[in-house]
Amino acid sequence: MERTKHLSPIADDVLQRCAMRLETPLSELVKEFEGGWKGEKKGEYWRKLVEYCSAKALYEMCKDVEQTIREGTFSKLTFDMMLAWESPTPADEQSHTEYEAKEKEEKKTSNPSNKQDEIPLFYSDIMPLLVNNEASAGEDAFVWLGSLVPLVADFINGRFTFGTLTASTENRLYFPAYDKFLQEIVKCVQHLQKQATPRNVDMVDDEFILHVEGTASSQRIIRHIGKQSWPGRLTLTNYALYFETSRSVSYEDAFKLDLSKDIEQSIKSASTGPFGAPLFDKAIIYESAELEEGFLIEFPELTSSTRRDHWLALVNEILLLHKFLAKFKVDSPLQAWEMHARTILGIIRLHAAREMLRISPPNPKSFLIFALFDELPTGSNVLVELAESLKTVKSGHPCSASSILMKLNVAQACFLCAEAEVGPQHPEIVSNQPENLSALETAIEQVREEAKEINTAKATADEVKEDGIGDNALVLMELVKPLKTALPWFQEVIEWKRPATTIVVICSSLIVVYKEWVGQAIAGLLLWMVSKMIRARKHEVGKRTKFVASAPSDMTTMDNIVAANHGINTIYNTLQLVNVSLLKIWSIWLANAPKHTDAVITAMIGCAVIFIVIPLKYIIMTLMLSTFAMTLKPRYRRDKKNQMGNRRLKGWWDSIPVIPVEVVQTSEDAPKDSRQKSD
Repeated sequence: MERTKHLSPIADDVLQRCAMRLETPLSELVKEFEGGWKGEKKGEYWRKLVEYCSAKALYEMCKDVEQTIREGTFSKLTFDMMLAWESPTPADEQSHTEYEAKEKEEKKTSNPSNKQDEIPLFYSDIMPLLVNNEASAGEDAFVWLGSLVPLVADFINGRFTFGTLTASTENRLYFPAYDKFLQEIVKCVQHLQKQATPRNVDMVDDEFILHVEGTASSQRIIRHIGKQSWPGRLTLTNYALYFETSRSVSYEDAFKLDLSKDIEQSIKSASTGPFGAPLFDKAIIYESAELEEGFLIEFPELTSSTRRDHWLALVNEILLLHKFLAKFKVDSPLQAWEMHARTILGIIRLHAAREMLRISPPNPKSFLIFALFDELPTGSNVLVELAESLKTVKSGHPCSASSILMKLNVAQACFLCAEAEVGPQHPEIVSNQPENLSALETAIEQVREEAKEINTAKATADEVKEDGIGDNALVLMELVKPLKTALPWFQEVIEWKRPATTIVVICSSLIVVYKEWVGQAIAGLLLWMVSKMIRARKHEVGKRTKFVASAPSDMTTMDNIVAANHGINTIYNTLQLVNVSLLKIWSIWLANAPKHTDAVITAMIGCAVIFIVIPLKYIIMTLMLSTFAMTLKPRYRRDKKNQMGNRRLKGWWDSIPVIPVEVVQTSEDAPKDSRQKSD
């Protein structure tokens, strides 16, 4: 056709195959597209044509998505759609090829080291053979496909998913990895469908099993109740968490933790160990207003806590799903199930990615919608736009999340999808993209940039974290060194060793207090700090600054042990001193030492009278003048008088008896108030 000669070879091939799939001449497809083309941007014509034909072909392919994936036609055509979307014209294809070559060359020169230790086994075995010979898809094309078909990715977190899948292939997606990812998705769905329903549980119609462990073919799950431990099977659905205690042959009735209730409930990591000692950080604890004590589940592993982290992320995702539905009042069953379906597909994608990358399991948050945006400060903006997009959901559209689950033989979804079917009677509805797509893109891009900044800041913080108390103490001493150098200067000013500076400080302080310019003085201090920060930014002082903590090199292992022991004894003595001081204060407060209580009462009444009669600024001025006047006296006379006063004060303080203390074992019947009155 005359118009298609401007297409790139891959785009022309994709359009021809789309026309064959639709059993429609390509000229008729182009005519239909031009009938609705408004010509906003001339340079976007060919890409929009690719988008239109791809959306129509996907509309038909999604009607039997499982079969097309098995045959390989779905993965091949959708991958070529991404390539065609990236390079719809020969000029785009050439510029894209040049950009890829330039980017590879820059990476080779900037990072010549080979990070083989971070590359998963699948990619390290296959990908080196494909990098120079096969075409690859980029991030934008992957996210565009996810906006049409939420199977390989969800538009909300597609960029994070793409980054995880392509971390070892220079952020380019190759067909073998893409095809394997789709195959693993189907396998995961089939595996979950084969799982047995929890014993004596009637699951609701749209409840789908998302993860199971504790069976004979999987790793152990242990529930801890007090000092007792019970192995069993743990099942997660999109509504609840079920635990079945193991018997010799089967399981006991399931204990249900309802995650869909609008009550106060939470899930967090926990540690377990013998006799209640928190030694092994491989457990989660579920707490709810309906439970008297937490529901503690352990995931035994020899080395890491990967299983625990995986379960924690999944359960938290379901909790956040129902909190989202309650917060934004998603009352429509069709809209609620569409959100359920997108969450389920996200969890299935996570399972598939874990199967692909067994050596280096991916971060679960890159595949989960709510867990990803819940921890970022501006993630709530994305959730607001997501709730808005649900109002225009095209339920029954073959490419919607709910329809895809139905076509993957998730029987629970069928009755919901059948309520509103988009079919041939609505031929104008082709694309499954949300209407507020641009607002979603803006919010997601903002969150993505924010996530990059946070990850960069965390990486710099991890680099300076030192191991051991000694190294951290050295770093702390180096960081507070500016304060240590400032203290001698203040001491010299107070002791009149710098007479001119002391007079200036006294006069300025008295004027500020008398004129009540404290607010203006604080404002001036803040502006001075701002000027220092601007100067540092202008001269890039921060980039050239590095703190160096010097450690003694001649210390032996025994010296380090002695120093650590000395530090622990110092902390112990400090804790004792603080406890005794607090108990003496309680003794004065409760009149356990009558004479000392009377003295404190008299002093407090005197201070109260002074504050009532004399304005505060005059009190502050008097204290300042008396402080500087006392330092004018000869040092030996001042020290002698201070020693006498300190001895009297110490004797008065030492004569205060403390309140008795008794350490008892805690129990449920223990009173809430720790102070006990005795006859």
